[in-house]
This record gives sequence, structure tokens and C-alpha cells, in this order.
Amino acid sequence: MSIDLTIAQYSRGGGATHPTHPLFLCLHGWGSNEMEMSDLMRQIAPYNDYASLRGPIRLSGGDAFSPGAYAWFTERVPMGEDLDRDAYEMARSIDRWVGNNLADERQVVPLGFSQGGLLATHLLRVNPRRYCAAVSLSGYLAPGAVPGTAPADGILDNYNIPVFYTYGKNDDVVPKYELFAAQAWLNEHTWLTTKSYRALDHNVSLEELTDLRQWLLDHDITSGIL
Repeated sequence: MSIDLTIAQYSRGGGATHPTHPLFLCLHGWGSNEMEMSDLMRQIAPYNDYASLRGPIRLSGGDAFSPGAYAWFTERVPMGEDLDRDAYEMARSIDRWVGNNLADERQVVPLGFSQGGLLATHLLRVNPRRYCAAVSLSGYLAPGAVPGTAPADGILDNYNIPVFYTYGKNDDVVPKYELFAAQAWLNEHTWLTTKSYRALDHNVSLEELTDLRQWLLDHDITSGIL
């Protein structure tokens, strides 16, 4: 199955204003859209280019004042073998979009929240050669039980890809065991930096974004200028 991703919002200059810095590939969560991730990028790395994609599943709305609400998967937190298949197909489609729309030499950092966080890390499990780092905020993982749906799992640790993974200790959407499982798996397969935040639910916080900005600076992904 091929999923056609047609809506993307770029930073100024069509995502090519700061080619010496990596470009962020922004992937929103359930019920959000590409514009909300663009707003978040202005807080995280205003001097990096980005491309913010819209999930293909329309949940509601869309008018002259708002693009509406979208998702990458039909369920808010899908599970099991269906998630394996859906995550693989969606990550393949996103990776295909990257290949068709971004220069091969451009460094790319997937950054996602919730469903988008799952896909940010699943891109590494599909094509680790293409992505220099990844950020998953309140994300989770596909179990990888269906053969072929995470084809790079066996070699991913060879790439030592930096990953920033965080979540709220009061997350009321993603089960805690899924958050813990994602943390453990990423620690085994990537160069992981992880933190959980007291009193944070399924959301982002200023403290979390401050930690993310420092991580990006430490890994020479951003200039540190705000």
C-alpha cells in the first residue's frame, strides 16, 4: 500500500534557508496538524529549516481559519500487529516523501509528538542511513513482531543514532508500560537521551523544550541561537 502525502508546510525559503544545519521533519500527533508543529519549531529551533507534514487521516474540520484535525493512524494509540503493519507503511511513505522532496545530501532529523513520535523513531527502523538523529516526544513503539515491518532493527545499533525521547509521568493517553518499553528499546538500539517529567500529562512542557534545545546544541544540530 502506498500512502500519498500531499500537504507539507515549510519554513521560510522552502526549507532551504539554512542548509548547513539539519532540516527537521515534523510529524504531528493525533488530532493536530502541520501548522501546530510549525509553531512548536519556532520555540525549539527557529534558525533551522523544517518541513512539517500533515497526516493523511482527516478527523474533523478544516475551513478558512483552520486546517482541521488529522492523524497518522485511525486509533489514537493503536496496538499489536496492526500497528506493526501501519507503522511500516506510514514510515515507508514518509521516507518516500523525503526521497522525492529533499536533496540526498541534506541531513534530516525526524521530530514527532505521540503518533508522530512513533513515526520519528520508526523511520530509523526502516532507513537508518537517511536520518542523522530523531526526537520523540510522548511517543511509543510498534512491537516489531510482524516480520519485515521493522527491517533495520538488527543493524540499527551499528549507526549509534542520537535519539531524544521524553514523556510525562502523568501521561493519561499512552500506557506507562508502553512508555517504559519504548525507553528500554531505544536505550538498547540508539544513542539515547531520555527524561520523564513530573506533573506532565500527554503534552509538552517548557522544561522539556529547554532540555531538547540543549540536546540539539550538544549534538551540533542547532546553533543555539534563539
